[in-house]
Amino acid sequence: MRTRESWANDLARDFNISISICTRLPLGFSAPIETCDIARASWAFPLAGFIVGGAGALAYAAALGLKLPSTLAAALALSATLLVTGCLHEDGLADTADGLGGGRDRARKLEIMRDSRLGTYGACALAISLLLRWAALAALASPVPVAPALIAAHVSARAALPVFMHFVPPARLDGLSAQAGQPGPRAAAVAAALGVVTLLTALGLIAAMIGLIVAACAGLLMARLTMRQIGGQTGDVLGAVEQIIEIAILFTAVAMSGRWS
Repeated sequence: MRTRESWANDLARDFNISISICTRLPLGFSAPIETCDIARASWAFPLAGFIVGGAGALAYAAALGLKLPSTLAAALALSATLLVTGCLHEDGLADTADGLGGGRDRARKLEIMRDSRLGTYGACALAISLLLRWAALAALASPVPVAPALIAAHVSARAALPVFMHFVPPARLDGLSAQAGQPGPRAAAVAAALGVVTLLTALGLIAAMIGLIVAACAGLLMARLTMRQIGGQTGDVLGAVEQIIEIAILFTAVAMSGRWS
């Protein structure tokens, strides 16, 4: 029978793994990560998202505290999230766009996605992602809606990843996603629950329902696209999924922002 201390140690390890995978924060976590650890710890991805979104919210509030306009505050908030994550998901989005847009067949698409060079499709996708997120934050124009919107977007976007990994098989046998393993039903369910609770708390019932529908549709479309194009998901695809859902939640917050006025 497992002790309370054992449970606490496991939770702490999963949290550290999720931070190590989803951010570039120096936690001093030096224990080796086994193949199955990432899949098991994926339930904690939303917790990493809370930290990322919180960093962006603090940067936004600090910028407005210095009397900077909302456009600059939005840019600084977005920059803070990029610094915390090391542009991990942005890189995945760019590689996915290059591969799916530029490859002639499955093998070529996967080859392009492994190429570290940035192509036209990737550059355009990255520019659009940054522009849309900046515009959404600038449109909210107040720390009151921006903080919950950022936290909701980053938490729910990362909550979707274990669910996506559970249902969509890896496209490669040797890629990062394949090495991470397939999250079990419990890990996927816990991550999804954390995402739903955060959406409800941050945005309210109606906005949360709209956000869930939009995020689910985006996930289903990405699943269908990647299954048809490359036969499954990769680490880059997961980054693209995170970016798309993050944008979807931010735009949901903008659409519902009248409730804060």
